[in-house]
Amino acid sequence: MPERKHTRRQFIAAAAAAPAIMQASTVRGFQANSKINLGLIGSGVRGTWIAGLFQKHGGYNLVAAADYFQDRVDDAGNKLQVPANRRFTGLDAYKRLLDTKPDAVAIESPPYFHPWQAAAGIDAGVHVYLAKPIAVDAPGCQTVEQTGKKGTANKRVLLVDFQTRTDPLYREAVKRAQYGDIGRIISGEATYICGPTWGLHAEHLKPDPNKLENQLRGWGLIRALSGDVITEQNIHSLDVATWILDAHPLKAVGTGGQKARTAGDCWDNFSVIYTFPNDVIVSFASKQLGAGWDDICCRMYGTEGTIDTHYFADVSIRGKTPFKGGKVDNLYPNGAIANIAAFYENVTKGDYSNATVAPSVRSNLTTVLGRMAAYKHGEATWDEMLKANERLEPLPKGLSD
Repeated sequence: MPERKHTRRQFIAAAAAAPAIMQASTVRGFQANSKINLGLIGSGVRGTWIAGLFQKHGGYNLVAAADYFQDRVDDAGNKLQVPANRRFTGLDAYKRLLDTKPDAVAIESPPYFHPWQAAAGIDAGVHVYLAKPIAVDAPGCQTVEQTGKKGTANKRVLLVDFQTRTDPLYREAVKRAQYGDIGRIISGEATYICGPTWGLHAEHLKPDPNKLENQLRGWGLIRALSGDVITEQNIHSLDVATWILDAHPLKAVGTGGQKARTAGDCWDNFSVIYTFPNDVIVSFASKQLGAGWDDICCRMYGTEGTIDTHYFADVSIRGKTPFKGGKVDNLYPNGAIANIAAFYENVTKGDYSNATVAPSVRSNLTTVLGRMAAYKHGEATWDEMLKANERLEPLPKGLSD
């Protein structure tokens, strides 16, 4: 079927909205093709994996690593050839890493730590590559928002790593939906359906679930450290919903619980109904239990068609103005690879717009609103969430610095 041909005016408008790229030669003398000295904060499984992707890019030197646990920073250091005297441990390990004055840091620690580690990085004059979610609560999101603005003012890059936003199929489909190819959006749905996760984290908690070191190793199952699954993982589908609608929800009604999981205090299922501006209703559901169906999906239904997106499958638009789209190819690694390349380009070419921060704050707060409503088994509004300024309980004292 024929696909929509966008007008010259629309393409000019889109180009004008794109962040401006400054000419090469930025802080610390970076030029195109210069190598960036990178420190890794958080040396667990994903941190080690993503640091390997930085090395494969070719534009980075991995010069230091930090983690609370000695065994983890040593495992990462040995794999990634980080010198022993550049491996730091304890809660303040990131500070000692920043004292070595790298050019940039990749923050892959548990989400609880993201806001102040990102702020410390920008304050230290380094560029920051930040894993999602950016925070576990509303105050943390607001901290990262201010850090992004400070980075722009001080000519530092802060990039948030969401894979879906890098994908050409997602970007084209979302652009077309926003241009009006599906008509006026009436309603939608977002889902994050999978089987049991965090098995290794459950094993860490098993010997003594109240021991602080065990909780830190098994952080994916601890609310205060992860933000619960709606924030730590389900944010992928809700990020796409807020991206398509280009708005945050006004209120939410939710429920859920811990019905099958036996380790930690995170829930294994959420159900939330969000109300967005113009009375657009988006239903959200997630599970981390059972078997038989896995999907990370977001659909929006308009008066003229439907945008249908899947993290591991097809992205398309069906309706009067269709977009054939296609199958997403290895989004989990390829999205990170694209963001690593974008981070390099932003640093070396001087793009300090930090355009990923605002949408990341919006989607992160959307998960916090849904969590707040679900925990109440009732309704919560956006304004109520911001006014409450509720913090998840901080990690108890007792861990070494």
